Amino acid sequence: MNSPIQNEQQMKETLRKIYEALCEKGYDPARQIAGYILSEDPVYITDWKNARGMIGHINRDDLLIALIHHYLDEPSHEA
Repeated sequence: MNSPIQNEQQMKETLRKIYEALCEKGYDPARQIAGYILSEDPVYITDWKNARGMIGHINRDDLLIALIHHYLDEPSHEA
């Protein structure tokens, strides 16, 4: 079982690594990550640099909440 990401900063760092791996393989990272979030299908994420393994450590609900807070420039409400 994957251990979950513990805080927003860890989630951001992990997502950045996944983003970079997708860029290196020539994918549109925003579209690939969005596809994963919507479908939970890991094939949207390359296995390059263990990006597919890393995405499994991120809780999709937590990620969506963080993205919404960031998009609206609101502080997160981390527990």
